[in-house]
Amino acid sequence: MARALYPGTFDPVHRGHLDVVQRAAQIFDHVIVAVLENPDKSPAFSAAEREEFLRLALTDIPNVSVTRFGGLTVACAKEHGASVILRGLRAVLDFDYEVQLAMMNRHLEPTVETFFMLTKSRYAYLSSSLVKQMAKFSAPVGEFVTPAVAEALRRLALQA
Repeated sequence: MARALYPGTFDPVHRGHLDVVQRAAQIFDHVIVAVLENPDKSPAFSAAEREEFLRLALTDIPNVSVTRFGGLTVACAKEHGASVILRGLRAVLDFDYEVQLAMMNRHLEPTVETFFMLTKSRYAYLSSSLVKQMAKFSAPVGEFVTPAVAEALRRLALQA
């Protein structure tokens, strides 16, 4: 068993993300969910908000922790003692992009492996972008996100 790093923007976290974490927690000794702080993007929620959404959603899983990072994923993995980078896959389009990332990460840090986990089919169509778009037009999103995220999306839609 090993420590796994599950990096992402999580803007916002949805049930597909949470499914991957819950299942990974059964496979790995410890799963570190790492929220990416990317200055080149304009997320709907701050990194601190995204981190808090994850903490609230994952509080009942003892071998999961949440952190934030900027920079290279492999550097974050090494910093946290993770020998595995966990990536969730939904469809073939994800796979092409994720293989490129995995190969570059292996080039940068050969001791860190990438582990791909398919999301459950009921979440295969789900993305953070789609959830935000639905919320923007006041469509119900409660089945796709936690109550805290649904409320934050509702407030965000009201401000627009």
